[in-house]
Amino acid sequence: MIDTPRLEATLRRLPGFERLLSCDRLSAGASRETYRLQVVIDAAERKLALRRAEGEGGSAMGSGPGLNVEAKLFAAARKADVPGPEVLLVLQPEDQLGAGFVMEWVAGETLGGKIARGPDFAEVRKRLARECGKILARLHSIDVKSAGLDQELDAFTPEEIVRRTHAGYLTLNSPQPMIDFTAQWLLANLPKQHAMKLVHSDFRNGNLIVDPKEGVVAVLDWELAHVGDPMRDLGWLVTRSWRFGVADKPVGGFGELDDLIAGYEAASGETVDREAVRFWEVFGSFWWACGCLSMGQSFRTGMETSLERPAIGRRSSECQIDCMNLLIPGPVAAASPAKESLSATDLPRSDELLVGVRDFLRGEAAQALSGRNQFLARVAANSLDMIMREIALGAEARAFEVAALHGLVGEGRDLQTQRENLCRAIRFGEIDLQRADLHAYLRQSVFAQVIIDQPGYAGAVEAGKRLT
Repeated sequence: MIDTPRLEATLRRLPGFERLLSCDRLSAGASRETYRLQVVIDAAERKLALRRAEGEGGSAMGSGPGLNVEAKLFAAARKADVPGPEVLLVLQPEDQLGAGFVMEWVAGETLGGKIARGPDFAEVRKRLARECGKILARLHSIDVKSAGLDQELDAFTPEEIVRRTHAGYLTLNSPQPMIDFTAQWLLANLPKQHAMKLVHSDFRNGNLIVDPKEGVVAVLDWELAHVGDPMRDLGWLVTRSWRFGVADKPVGGFGELDDLIAGYEAASGETVDREAVRFWEVFGSFWWACGCLSMGQSFRTGMETSLERPAIGRRSSECQIDCMNLLIPGPVAAASPAKESLSATDLPRSDELLVGVRDFLRGEAAQALSGRNQFLARVAANSLDMIMREIALGAEARAFEVAALHGLVGEGRDLQTQRENLCRAIRFGEIDLQRADLHAYLRQSVFAQVIIDQPGYAGAVEAGKRLT
């Protein structure tokens, strides 16, 4: 929780500031915190936004600029006609509030599902992909040296960022054969070298503020910005995690790839490398698969106790099935739910107890709460759904894995060891990555896990169309 008296004292540096009326943390944001501030300035009520994090404000997703640099990025973007808020105040160490900055409040919608599916956005969706292409072209035109950012931002080639992401995954001690398989595919299919430019790295539906009439009115969340291949931003915008259930609209769930590319080419005067965009789309699912595991690990180690973190950790299977659908699509088998035996004298089963708690969280608890706590009640209910599906489907999924892994890498002490052996074989070229039985194992194991974690996810639905 933020120290509101300290915050109010800090806000007195704003010209005309009189008092802080309220400070509400928003539910969005898996890494850094965002707050809506209601203040009085020059006798008038006004909304502001605070973006902050503990310590120096480094990203929970690994390498990236601190929040002080993010404030500079907002300023540089505005000069390049990239829509965004004006930064009004940067937190200082003596404020004792961590790192961060206060900026103007920009009205509009940030919820990706509403932007992709809401009736109020039906008209603007028709031009949103092309508009995003134009904005990205302007963003990539920013001269990092003249903006004073050349010494502030890391620079990565495609190979470096793949290896860096994979190295971070290895530290988590969570063997995921599909992640290792995808890493090898990426290293074997690196795009040709493009001119190194400013890359936002998180330009997607959900990090844009969209007005139903005006279109994109702000680009948010620069915490992963670096210098690299600009095609990464186009590939990330079409990564399947950010389509919010609209499978037939590859650009953020709201538009077409041809429109995105046409907008980019018209504004930049450059030809888009479509093969590079596909590479970065695959990389996007790979990167977020690793990132989700990292979020879960931060909960496991006690670094972050938010209920969101373990739930986000389970989203890795969504990204892994996207990698599977992109690289090795093929048939999968449906799971057979196990049922606990029940007699007339049985006490309520564990799944029945979980249903009661889940329904309470979704119903009475959610109705009695508001804001972030209401959001967390939904997260808790969704987590209980995962547990119930694990009870019903987990044993069969694990039995399949043990048998399939025995055929691929031999017998191991336990499932964890067998997965580690396969991951090692993939990484060191000790197994043919074109083996049909390897592909079959990857497809079925990833499909079984995502059916437990999120059976309604679009990638799971796509794979389910190939049921044998």
